[in-house]
Amino acid sequence: MEHGKYRFIVGFLIVPLAIYSVFVIWPFAQSIYYSFTDWTGLSPDFEMVGFDNYIKLFSDDVFWKSLQHSLLFLLLLPLVTISLALFFAFMINVGGRRRKNSAVSGVRGSSFYKIVYFFPQVLSIAIVALLFRFAYNPRSGSLNAALDAVGLSALKTAWLGNPETALWAVMAVMVWCTVGFFVVLFSAAMTSIPRDYYEAALLDGADRITTFFRITLPLLWDTVQSGWIYMGILALGAEAFAVVQIMTTGPGGPAYATTVLPLYVYLKAFRDGQAAYATTIGVALLVVTLAFAAVVLKLGRRERLEY
Repeated sequence: MEHGKYRFIVGFLIVPLAIYSVFVIWPFAQSIYYSFTDWTGLSPDFEMVGFDNYIKLFSDDVFWKSLQHSLLFLLLLPLVTISLALFFAFMINVGGRRRKNSAVSGVRGSSFYKIVYFFPQVLSIAIVALLFRFAYNPRSGSLNAALDAVGLSALKTAWLGNPETALWAVMAVMVWCTVGFFVVLFSAAMTSIPRDYYEAALLDGADRITTFFRITLPLLWDTVQSGWIYMGILALGAEAFAVVQIMTTGPGGPAYATTVLPLYVYLKAFRDGQAAYATTIGVALLVVTLAFAAVVLKLGRRERLEY
């Protein structure tokens, strides 16, 4: 009977595992293989060069600058986005004042706020990047115009043309376009928490801040951990590439001030014709992504709470 059960499980798993191996594992293996060659990406001919690409990587100043920017994305974007999303979701679901029919409720107009926060998810990331590129325009952009209107003309700058502000301007766009998804995600998770927990805590004299840290956050921890990993992957992947590629000059400028690892892979492969070196950078990006996921899972491990 046990033997038949295992054959039944293997029968269901063999097809999806085969598809995963062909479309995920095999491309990764190919990338690692090509990183040891001099392949240009334009010709089928190449030679093995050993660790030459990796030696070149360690002496590449633009790579280290790109890695620094990607790590900054990796540290700050999940922290800011997840924190804002948790705050907004808490206020929408249980952060309102007590009402006659319920001691626990969201702020007034919470349904409207959910739509507003989720609206950026409806837009393509390319459209969002273009809109903010126009907004950041130093001459005709709405941001500098708003600063003029409130008497803060001294703060006006070329947001995407100034190396000191360009990266922060890009990060702000990524927070704006992703926070709504996590608001909806955390709101859905909060609706499954029994209201009795909050009502009992409020009767015992707990305030909203206490209920958040003692009830909401512990019971949402698995969802927060998954969201943190997902946001980190967005910060290291296509989301960061698309925003930087569309919004910045160069792209990645000025003076590589906004270049991130996914964009540097693209530039080396398609602009410079160095596909093998691009795959080497891709391998480094893979290592950073796996290390990030492992650290989050390790540091975030805690006893599972049931309710």
